[in-house]
Amino acid sequence: MLTGLKDRMMSAARSPHAERGLFLVSFAESSFFPLPPDLMLGPMAAADPSRWVRYAFVCTIASVVGGLAGYAIGMFLMDSIGAAILNFFGYAGERRTELEAFYAQYGAWFIFIKGLTPIPYKLVTIISGALHFSLPIFIVASTLTRGLRFFAVAWVFQRFGPQIAPVLEKRMGVVLLGVAVVIVVALVALRYAH
Repeated sequence: MLTGLKDRMMSAARSPHAERGLFLVSFAESSFFPLPPDLMLGPMAAADPSRWVRYAFVCTIASVVGGLAGYAIGMFLMDSIGAAILNFFGYAGERRTELEAFYAQYGAWFIFIKGLTPIPYKLVTIISGALHFSLPIFIVASTLTRGLRFFAVAWVFQRFGPQIAPVLEKRMGVVLLGVAVVIVVALVALRYAH
């Protein structure tokens, strides 16, 4: 099933309606869709390097708006739709309880770190709503983390072309996690420097 979806996304990335498709996939991925928009964003940025900023921006906005849909699912539909989505991604029972406990302790840091890593962002959005996390902080953290991720992906593809795809597929999670760690260390250092 996922292979078929991936093939359709790759086709959509080459279509005249690619930008609309990118928006829809990015929106859906933040609340329920199983594949990341990076699969379209990278090839689109490589095919038209002059538009990489626009594509990253579209992806970011759609992701944050989709994140609000995920937040609403968690807040209002957790017992039905929210639980089904978490179960689909392997976060049922004890794993869900651990995820919620971790989130309750780390809040905005959880949004930031998980938004950069390959861990499905929809888990963050749904849990945020379920735990009634501060909506303004959720929006700011989501915008920063998703923007950083999508601008990084689009820049790399426009700079190095489609041949970078196999390298990124294997190492994107490690690279983005490294970026997140550097940012967290820098923020902590700045906080204690004053």
